[in-house]
Amino acid sequence: MTSWKTERCSVTDAPALADNNMSAFWEDPTWILLWPKEITLDYLISQCAKRYPRSLLNSRKNTRHLKAVDPITGELVGYARWILPDTHVVAEDGTPQWGEAQIPDVSEEEKIRFQALAESAWWSGRSDMDSIDDLNDEVMHRILVQRPYMKLDYLAVHPRNKGKGIATALVAAGVRAAESIGLPTVTMSYKAGRGVYARLGFEEVDRVIQDDSQYGGAGEYGAYFMVREIGN
Repeated sequence: MTSWKTERCSVTDAPALADNNMSAFWEDPTWILLWPKEITLDYLISQCAKRYPRSLLNSRKNTRHLKAVDPITGELVGYARWILPDTHVVAEDGTPQWGEAQIPDVSEEEKIRFQALAESAWWSGRSDMDSIDDLNDEVMHRILVQRPYMKLDYLAVHPRNKGKGIATALVAAGVRAAESIGLPTVTMSYKAGRGVYARLGFEEVDRVIQDDSQYGGAGEYGAYFMVREIGN
């Protein structure tokens, strides 16, 4: 099996991230319901690419971004976003905690340009589905207020690269960072991803199962909340 490299992202990764992430979530039967039927995957990728430079620069203090790359071709093959609690954003030496996964900053001129680019993008999902994740957000909030966690906030592998150990490599890299910082890890998983987390020591602590048929879905929209304790 290929030994995937994990590296921090930069704003120049925006096109590749848009292709990887939108293609991955396009496979999710509930996520795809968020978009009007006339919206194509290619169009969504093009609009997401406009938004990503700004998104990657948001909340640099707390947010860390990892990409998995093919060690031979250098192609981006997966992505993970992690969020540090406010209590653990600075290391003992005063440098950013897990700084090797922090997006490099850009000039104010570039930030203005990226803001304008993001504002030019179309990004209008179905308004009747705005509340579908309210229960999930409540459960995650209830977990996060108990103690500091490093949160795996986003994980995506392009469908053509699934089953190759890429997701495992990305999650394992974050887990190693959390261990070195001294934090347990939490994530919200969908059904298809639970195996990856279980193999790396995560245990389910809660779940929310909803009926998405009212939005045109197959009926079950499940969210599984999983925690990995330090040393697990």
